[in-house]
Amino acid sequence: MRKENVTDRMRGRLLASYESYGEKRVADMTGWWGRADVLSDLGPALAGLHQGERPTTVMGPESMGFLLGPLVAIATGTGFVQMRKDMPEDQIADQVLVRNTPPDYNNRTLRWSVRRRNLRTGQRVLFVDDWVETAATAQTARRLVEAGNAVWVGAVAIVDATEGQERRDLGLRSLLRGRELW
Repeated sequence: MRKENVTDRMRGRLLASYESYGEKRVADMTGWWGRADVLSDLGPALAGLHQGERPTTVMGPESMGFLLGPLVAIATGTGFVQMRKDMPEDQIADQVLVRNTPPDYNNRTLRWSVRRRNLRTGQRVLFVDDWVETAATAQTARRLVEAGNAVWVGAVAIVDATEGQERRDLGLRSLLRGRELW
């Protein structure tokens, strides 16, 4: 008999506590954040999806990436880099790397930034987000990593709702697939 691992346990907890609302079945993941058993195992479960890649830092986008990223960073024994929307270089008195997204799930183009000093040459970066629908944010993260002369090791998410080539191109792995929730 196969021993249940942290990823299997996490999948079960996430599925059991997932909710959606309205006619369009809008995702409500707030139930996940209120459960200590989910939060305690979420970092190790996500980190385990790219276990052999040996990241040296974790990067996540605001806002959910700021919750998940540190959990994964702790699990991997690395640091965390914030990926921010519209971080103006002149207001923060620091150099920033900036890239725009292709259209996202709301057909918006967003401007993402990372402080230049937080991405160093040769760093091995694992990207983390809660839900990947179009992969626009993850694709932009990869371009930021490359602009910083760091190395993209892949991406992890709680839910992967992408279709097509994006998953393979980004090395995207997830705990759940979108179709499991609808």
